[in-house]
Amino acid sequence: MFDPEVTVITGRLRLRPFGPGDEARIRSIVETGATFLPPGAPTHVAGVSQWLSAGVHELRDSGQGVHLAMADPDGRVVGAVSLFKTSWGAGTTEIGYGVHPLHRGRGFATEAVRGLVDWVFTTTDLRRIDLTANLDNLASLRVAQKAGFTWEGVLREASVEDDGPHDLVLFGMLRDDDRAPSESLPRAELRSRRLRLRPLGVQDVPDLAATGADPLTQAMTGVPRGYSEADARAFLAVTERMRIRGQGIAWAGEELDGGRFAVNLDLRDVDWINRTVEVGYMTAPWARGNGYAGEAVLAVARWLFGTLAFQRLLLRAAVSNTASQRVAEKAGFTREGVARNALRGEDLVVYSLVPADLV
Repeated sequence: MFDPEVTVITGRLRLRPFGPGDEARIRSIVETGATFLPPGAPTHVAGVSQWLSAGVHELRDSGQGVHLAMADPDGRVVGAVSLFKTSWGAGTTEIGYGVHPLHRGRGFATEAVRGLVDWVFTTTDLRRIDLTANLDNLASLRVAQKAGFTWEGVLREASVEDDGPHDLVLFGMLRDDDRAPSESLPRAELRSRRLRLRPLGVQDVPDLAATGADPLTQAMTGVPRGYSEADARAFLAVTERMRIRGQGIAWAGEELDGGRFAVNLDLRDVDWINRTVEVGYMTAPWARGNGYAGEAVLAVARWLFGTLAFQRLLLRAAVSNTASQRVAEKAGFTREGVARNALRGEDLVVYSLVPADLV
C-alpha cells in the first residue's frame, strides 16, 4: 500500500495528496475546462467536493497507485502526477502526469516525475516504472527523456482518443538505471557568414515542401515521391523525435540578408560512443548556385567538433549527383569510396570530415 500521507519535496514543487483545501482551486480548474487532472476527475463543479474527499483516493485505497497534486511554493495546484497499474508482486508501476496549461513549459512535469521516481525507489521495493506517451506528443516525449527514462519501443495504435488511434511510446526505468537524461543534440542556433541556422519549425513547412517537391531534389535524394506539406510536417515530427532519442537534429538555414529560407540541413545516425554522425541537406531551388549548402555544413561541423567534441562527420551523395559531390569537396571533405546500391539501388559516394581537416 502507498502511504496516505506521502509527500515529496522537489526544488519548486510539493507533491502531496489532494484534499478538501484544494476545493476552490479544483472548482476553478473544472470551470475553465483545463484538462490535466487525473482520470476520474469531475467534469462539473458539483462533483468536486465528493472527488476530493473520496474519489481521488480510490486508487490509493485499492493499493494500485496514488494521485498527487503538484503544488507550487504558494500552495497552488499547477499539475498532477500519479502512480497506477501497480503490481506489488511483480514490482512494477506506471507513472503519469499533467500540467495546467498556464504553467506548461517550465519543467514542472520533469521535476515532478524525477521527484516521484526517486521516492519510489527510495521508499518501496518496486523495481521498475513504466511511462507511456503518444508518439505525436513531443512535449511528453521530452519529459520522459529529460527524466532519464529509456525509450523501449512503439506500440502501434495502442491509444485511442477522440480523433482516433495513436501510436504509443513505451518508456521504462529500472531501479539500477542511472536516471540521467539520455544524450541529445541541443537545439542550437548557429551563424555563418551569410546564413542563420535555426531549429526547423512549422513556419518552414511551405518552403520545405517546395524544396522536397522540386524535380532535382526528387531525382537526387531519397525524399518521398510527390513531396507535400504533409510530408514536410511529418519530417518535422520525425526529426524532433530523433533529437529526443539522441539520434539527430534538423535546421533551417535562412539568409541573413532578408531572412529567406535557403537550405535544410539535418544530422542523423548519431554514434555517441565514437562521436560520429552523418549530415544531409536540401537546397531550395531559388537558392542554388550560391554555395549555401557547403557554408551550412561547415558551420555545423565546426560546432560539432569544437563544442561537442565529435570526431567524424559523414556525407554521402549519389554518384549521379555531381552538385552535391562538389559541395562536399569544396567544404574540405575527403572522398573515401563508393557504397554500392545504397539509395534505391543507386551507388553513393562516401565522404568524411574530421577535426584535423578544419585546422
